[in-house]
Amino acid sequence: MPYLTSEKKANIFAEFGGKAANTGSIEGQIALLTERITQISSHLQKNQKDHSTQRGLMQLVGQRKRLLTYMQKHNLTGYRALIEKLGLRK
Repeated sequence: MPYLTSEKKANIFAEFGGKAANTGSIEGQIALLTERITQISSHLQKNQKDHSTQRGLMQLVGQRKRLLTYMQKHNLTGYRALIEKLGLRK
């Protein structure tokens, strides 16, 4: 079973990217990565010895961090709003 259905992806991009067809928006990509990270984290809580999935999680976290850094440099107000909406940093 895929980690996200196409309807759920469309909802994420509609909520964060403006519209469902705007799959290239930075906000939508960060929100999609955040959703994947939370699902993989819950999987790893049950399966601590799944090292290949743990490596994949670290890659996703790094990719999200790079996108957040880009967004912080280019759109600071949008960056702050997205962090608040996703609840990433405290």
